[in-house]
Formats: sequence, C-alpha cells, structure tokens
Amino acid sequence: MTRWIFFIILILVVFVTSTFILEFDLTKLTGTSLLKTITIFNKPQPPLICMNTNSTTTCPLYYPQKIEHDDSKAESCPEYFRWIHQDLKPWESTGITRDMVERGKNISHFRLVVIDGKAYIEKYAKSYQTRDMFTIWGILQLLRLYPGKIPDLEIMFQCGDKTMVKKNSFTDISPPPLFHYCGEKNSFDIVFPDWTFWGWAELSIRPWEQTLENIKEGNKLVKWKDRIPYAFWKGNPSVSNIRKNLIKCNVSDDQHDWNARIYTIQWLKEKAHNFQNTKVEEQCTYRYKIYVEGATWSVSEKYIIACDSMTMFIEPRYYDFFTRNMVPLKHYWPISAKNMCEDIEFAVNWGNTHIDKAQAIGKGGTNYILENLKMKFVYDYMFHLLNEYAKLMRFKPTIPEGAIEICSETMACPIRGLRKRLLMESMVNSPSDTPPCTMPPPYKPEALKMLIQENEDLIKKVKTRAMDNSN
Repeated sequence: MTRWIFFIILILVVFVTSTFILEFDLTKLTGTSLLKTITIFNKPQPPLICMNTNSTTTCPLYYPQKIEHDDSKAESCPEYFRWIHQDLKPWESTGITRDMVERGKNISHFRLVVIDGKAYIEKYAKSYQTRDMFTIWGILQLLRLYPGKIPDLEIMFQCGDKTMVKKNSFTDISPPPLFHYCGEKNSFDIVFPDWTFWGWAELSIRPWEQTLENIKEGNKLVKWKDRIPYAFWKGNPSVSNIRKNLIKCNVSDDQHDWNARIYTIQWLKEKAHNFQNTKVEEQCTYRYKIYVEGATWSVSEKYIIACDSMTMFIEPRYYDFFTRNMVPLKHYWPISAKNMCEDIEFAVNWGNTHIDKAQAIGKGGTNYILENLKMKFVYDYMFHLLNEYAKLMRFKPTIPEGAIEICSETMACPIRGLRKRLLMESMVNSPSDTPPCTMPPPYKPEALKMLIQENEDLIKKVKTRAMDNSN
C-alpha cells in the first residue's frame, strides 16, 4: 500500500512541475516490465507507455475509443475547405476502387490504413529526410484529437516534391487517388498538410504553433514603417531555375538596384552554426518578402506570409491546401516569373510610395494565416478530407500483410534528441472538447469560375501596371 501511495504522489508531482521529461522504471513498483514516460511541456500531457529497451514497443490499450460532440456548437470551416470537394472530384462519379488505390503503390512512400480507429502503415520507399515520419505523426495526432471519428480507410501517400498523377496520363482510365503535399492544375494529386506542421528536425524548425508564436513576437521587433524598405528572400537557389533567376535581381555589376536583397543559404554551413542565421522569426525586418517556389511549392510559404511584410508571390505554379483562397492585392502582391526583377523593383517603389496600402496588404496576408491556419483548422482539414475520401471508397479496407500497427508510443518511445522533442511539442494532449468545424459546400461551377477570373483580372492589372489610387 505504501508503495502505491508513493507512486500516486510521484505522478502528481510530475504533473505540476515545469518543462522536462521524466522516465522511471515501474518494474520494482508493480512487477510489470514497463517504462513509463511522462512528457510535459508547461502543461499536462497523456503519458506515453514505453516498453523496456529490450522489448519492442507496442501500442497501449488506454486510448479513448470514441468521443461525442454537440455538433451544433461547431464553428464554420474556412473557405479553402471547399477545395476538398474539387480535389476529390475526379472520383465523384466512379467512386474509389481497390484497383485505383493499388495503382498508386509504385509512386507512393507509404500506405496508411485506419480500421476501428487504429492506424497501420506499410512502407514502400524511404522519403527525403524525416518527411514521412512527421506526416504519419500528424495523422496519429488527428486520431488522438478525434478518437473514433475517423472512418475506416486506405490511402497512398507521396512525400516527395513533384506531383505524380499527371492528368494527361489518365485520359482513358481513372487516376489513382494519391495524397501529397501540393498540387497543380495539370495533376490529380490530393493536397494534404505538409510535415512541417509537426516540426522539421533537419532544419531545427519547431512545430507550427510554436513557430507561429515566435514569428508573431518577431513581428514586434521593428515597426513596419521602420523596416528595411527592400524585398527580402533567403534560401537555397540551387533547387530550381526560377530561384537561380531570382539571384540576378540582386544589385547587378552595373550597380542597378532592383530593390531586392537576396541571400543564399548553404544548409550544411548553417547546421554547423546551429541554424543561428536562419531562424524564421528573425527574418521579419523587411517591408517586403518574396515567396518563390523550389523544386515545386515550398513549405517556407506560411512562414513568409506570417511576417506582416507585403509578400510577393513569384507566379507560383503549385499550390498547397490553404492558399487557394488568397486574393491578389489583398493578401499578396503578384510578380511575373518572366520579368521578376522589373516587377520587384516596381512593387517596392509602389509600396514605398503607398506605405499604408503596402502595409495593409502585408497585414492582410498575415491575418489570413492567423485566422485560417490555426492548428485546429489544420486537423479539421485533415478530418474532413479523410472523411470525404472514405465516403467515395467502394471496398472494405484491410490490413496488408506487411503493415504494422503504429501509434504515438511506437514512434516517440524509441527515439531521443531533437526529433523526440519536436514530437512531444506537437503531441495532442487530449481529445478535442469541440467538434470539427462545419464543412462548407462545394463551389458551384459558375462561382468557381468567377473566383478564378477575378484573381486573374487582379494579377493582369498588376502586370500592366494599371495601378490607380484605389490600390
């Protein structure tokens, strides 16, 4: 009895202390060969139950089976959720068959199966860095946030940069439904939140909630009108031609100043210096910031837009899940890829002449991020996307022979260091006490056409430099 009283007191002490990780062996107290890890980052979190190092970690049975919500209390989802219907439209009339899913196997990094609220993973290829690891972790946190609410399903997931399901390859046959981080008008890839929402270990970038808070603090360091009056970009130019061309917009040999300040990064050097010069929250000191794609879309987009600076989009070809409802001249300033140096010079001159309006565009983009990209909405987007996908399935999901059950314990318990810290920081503490947001209906064809046309007209207006006093 004394030992159990001691055990209970120890648990209570752990849950009221500050940030740390405590591991203690329960074998001597209970006779059970378990290593219990209580992880706390300034607030209580459900414990991870980890087996001793000599045993394989398995998933515990303590997870809540289901949670009920009062759906009448649900808030409305952001407008960009409407694109879920568009992304799944290729399978609207046919449904999704097992054959369609299997045809995506050779272009996928892993298969995710959810049955009775449990997740199973079958891996096919090694992804770049730890993209697959943090993506899978994000899905596991969704299962913790909404236990029992994710339907049985099977999906194929691609963790690379380039879109894989090209429309011109599937004119006579239904395309495989492939989940991916980005899409484009010439592909059928289904867009899903990228891995960095739960952390980017290789570049020492924290999960989105913590990083966004740091950026918000960084925005306060320099008042907007006191910021450096040039367009700023910092990154690796070697991954795409458009970035290499952007380098030419720096001050040229003939000393022509395009109003751009472009800085290149060599990540191995930055890693050696512990990424002291690449902290995203310290890059909000310019009035204007540039977003330019890499091999395809870039995860840097959300960090750049959140800076309060007027963001310049260099004619993006690809899109992620949340940006398709951003409006030119309200949330960002469009830049032509063909005349980027001239366009950047013009945009900066215009902004420095119309400071209040340029600041309003910068604030408009940041507010879009703050209002529409809360982590709850990221999870809700995943929730609705997977639910709408499951409604289209025309087969019963099964666990593949080579798949393994996976949960927070099997991922977090075996690892140490920065990766573990990022997983712990992004771990869902408990099931949501509010329901997922209410899914908006799909766009009517005429409304979608009008939305696209209005944005194209605004971009054309900037390209022709037809800027009047209303802008």
